[in-house]
This record gives sequence, C-alpha cells and structure tokens, in this order.
Amino acid sequence: MSLLSIRDLAIALPKGADRPYAAHDISFDLTPGEILCIVGESGSGKSMSANAVMGLLPQGVRPVGGTITFDGQDVLRLSEKQLLDLRGRRISMIFQEPLSALNPLMRVGAQIAEVFEAHGRLTPPERRARALTLLEEVGIPDPQAAIQAYPFQLSGGQRQRVMIAMALALEPDILIADEPTTALDVTTQAQILKLIEDLRQARGMAVIFITHDFGVVADIADRVIVMQTGEIVESGTADEVLLRPQHPYTRALIDAIPRLTGQEDTPAAQSDPVLSVEGLNKTFRTGSGSFFGKPRVVKAVQDVSFDLFPGETIGIVGESGSGKSTVGRCLARLVNPDSGRVIVEGADIAHLSGAELRARRRRLQMIFQDPFSSLNPRARVSRILTEGPIAYGAPRTEAMTRARELLGMVGLDASAMQRFPHEFSGGQRQRIGIARALALDPSIIIADEAVSALDVSIQAQVLDLLADLSTRLSLSMLFITHDLRVAARICDRIIVMQKGAIVETGPTAKVLHNPDTAYAQSLLDAIPGQEYERALAGAG
Repeated sequence: MSLLSIRDLAIALPKGADRPYAAHDISFDLTPGEILCIVGESGSGKSMSANAVMGLLPQGVRPVGGTITFDGQDVLRLSEKQLLDLRGRRISMIFQEPLSALNPLMRVGAQIAEVFEAHGRLTPPERRARALTLLEEVGIPDPQAAIQAYPFQLSGGQRQRVMIAMALALEPDILIADEPTTALDVTTQAQILKLIEDLRQARGMAVIFITHDFGVVADIADRVIVMQTGEIVESGTADEVLLRPQHPYTRALIDAIPRLTGQEDTPAAQSDPVLSVEGLNKTFRTGSGSFFGKPRVVKAVQDVSFDLFPGETIGIVGESGSGKSTVGRCLARLVNPDSGRVIVEGADIAHLSGAELRARRRRLQMIFQDPFSSLNPRARVSRILTEGPIAYGAPRTEAMTRARELLGMVGLDASAMQRFPHEFSGGQRQRIGIARALALDPSIIIADEAVSALDVSIQAQVLDLLADLSTRLSLSMLFITHDLRVAARICDRIIVMQKGAIVETGPTAKVLHNPDTAYAQSLLDAIPGQEYERALAGAG
C-alpha cells in the first residue's frame, strides 16, 4: 500500500538557468514505515523533489507536470491554506542546517510550542509540557535547561534534535530529512540516525532521507533512489544499489567514497619542523543565559603540543567541541591563545601583534569549511585572489598573473576571474578558497572541515587536489575534520582531541586500525556503513 505516490514529476527552473528542469520524469512510491534514501550530487534535484512534496519550492521554481498523491489528494493542486494544514501535521521536514532554520531570537521551548499554536492544538501550559516531553524523547540532556535556551547556546547535535522534536510534534505520517547529519561529527551523527530509526519503529512513520553519504545509506535505507541532473538513474533495495550498482554514475559515486585505510609509516623528519606548537591553551568565558547566572567557563584548548614537518599532513579529529577548530584558529591568530608558543619557521607568533604578526602570518593560511560565507559575495574572483598579495606589496599586474596561474593550478579556467562566488558550484568555490590560501605562498595550510559539506565525488576531487598541491609545492598541512575516512585518505599522522586535549596521536594506519584509547575507538565504531564496506571489500 502506497502512502505517497509521485508520478512523472517535472520541476522547472527560472529562465536563464543552466538547464530547464530541476527535476524531470520523477516517479516513485513510499510505503508506511519505509526509509527511502535519495542520493546524488548537488544539483541532482533530490532536495527540489522533496521540497515539492512540502510545497516549499524556491521563488521562480515551479512544478510544471506530474502528480504528488498523498492521502488521495494531489499535493500540487492544494491551496496554500490546505498546504499549511498538511505541513507539520501530516508531513514534516528536518532541514540540513538547524542554526539557520531555527529562529535565533526565540527560546527553544517557544519554537516547539509554536508548532502546536499554528495548528490550534493544546493550551499554552499543555504546549510547554509537550515541548518538554519531546525534548526528552529526542535525547536532549537537561531538557529543563534546554527549553529555556536560545539555539546558539546549544551544540550542533542538540540543535538538530530540537529540529527533530519540532518535526515530530504533531506525529506526522511522513518525515523528510534533508541532509540532517552532513555537518555533524560521527558520534552525534550515529545518535541522530539511531534516533530517527527508533522513532520510525515506534511511530510507524515513513522517512524520506536525502543524503550524499553512502555510509548513512547503508546503515538506514530500505530502498535507494539515485538522482543525476534532475533524473532518477537507478533505484532498488539498499543491497541492490550499494553492492550491485548498474548505472555508471552510481558506480562512480561509490568509487569516490574514501575508505578507512591510511599511511603505514610517518615520514621521517629529515629537517626541523615548519611548525611547533608548545603548551597551547585557550579558555572561553560566556554568559550563563540568565541574568543572575554565573559565566560559563570552557577550556577549549588544554596544553596542546605537536610538531608539523615540511611536506607532512597531520589530521586533527574529534567530536564537535573537542577543540580542534579552536586550535586551528589559534595557530592562524584568528583567536588569541591564552598561553603557549606557536613557532612558525623559527619565530613564535603566538603573542606577536601589528606589523610583526602581519609579516609572519602570511606563511600560514587557512581554508574554511564554507567557501560561500568566507568569500566576499560582492567581490569578483580577481579581487579575491589579488587583494592579499597587493596588500603585501606585490604589483597589481604581477598579482593578476599569479591569480590566473593559481586558478589553473586548482583546475579552473582564467575566465573565472571576472565572476562572483555565487556563480560557481560549491566544489568550485572551495577551489577558489584553496587558490586564495595559496596566493601568499604559505608554507603551512590549515584546512578546517574543508570538504565536509561537499558531495563524495567533489570531495574526492578536492582531496586529490590538496594532496597534489602538498607534493608539488612542498606544503605542510593541518587537516581538521570529523570524518575519519577523509583523514585516512590524506593524512600522514592523526591527532585525536577530546575536551580540548590531545588524547592520542600516531601514524594514520595505527590510530585507525589499532587505537590506544577507548575514545578513539568510539569514534571509529560510530562511522556509518562499516558492514557495507566490509561486504564491498569481500565482493571485490
């Protein structure tokens, strides 16, 4: 029996887009209690298809053909009033980035209560009581405190749990989860996946799970749909699609998945380290969230020490809040450390300021997680790539020539110089971010979750690019990530951090296959899709 039936769905893009349709000839059924995973690269149409079910297509994007039948009604023919009644009550959605989906000015409890208010359910006291119960059901620690908190006061995993609580408030028949675990560390991701599976079994609801992570697909999917450029190219059971893919595109996606292997030996240190970190510490003091409460003290980095040698790539891994990104920001002096030494090519930059810091910092550059927010949206690529060298005294013509060389080095055409960041795909923007980091000829690159938001195929291209640049330019790199498979692909050594401190370090293969600490083992155990990877290896 079909709960949701989509037939020949076509979604048109605005005039001037690079193709006429976001999705075309989309047909599938969803049965009660089923988890259907939709996979594909950015621009494949998977999120657009899901948004059409909710009646939430962006302005200028519209359905132009087909039907979406739910409970005997064509969703595409419902009025806005009927859609408002459908959303949340019968079909709910979890969005990819809860920090932008949640109202930053409303407390968590009020936002959950608003779901009931919008549908005329319960009295105000009952809404609060139900919100508290939902927070408990989704595993929020200390629900009494969380219900009074603002979204920014919660961790990424906790915010995602709040989004799930809101989506489940009215006990819908269908839950649509659009990349809900992409930016989460492996242990939090595992918790969210288990939560969705437990709620599916307890409530009998169907789930449409949109993702580009085949490990997640292997762990939770009953059936899988693979989409490419707006069309379904393959569908079947999870085993059929993952272990016996038929379409070349599906096989290419699977081949791009990083495997949990690693370098056996650490490169011999034949010279002095290019970076030495000695006793680095950083403590943050934040408000308590209440007028009379005491400030909260967070020891983000505690006595961190390590060396990085020329041409070496060290991965820093750990859960959200482990301090790995704070270490990177302290090294780049985006955050000032409280104490410790950061010796870059023989000079301690930890406590320099002004002209002295400016002269030294060019040797250490950063690639950020989200190139869309870290690139100036009002600046053309030519300006983005030349303003750093020009600020350091390079003639404009020389800086422009170097910018064109860098674009070629990262696989982009020189014509990109005159375009703005929004005119590129996510993978292309990340390549521009890499080119910008290289513009000042650094000896050290800090890559902070530089591929976590990219599709597996684009991720593989960027990782290959970074590895190639590291070899060709003798770059040393700190690679900060929550994805141990990615660390396995690119890192010579791995540092494992927990609660601001280093708890384990060693060659990549040693840490990944024979860890010394229970914490490192817990990170490995939480990686999704390991049974599938073993089955794939056995089939090979």
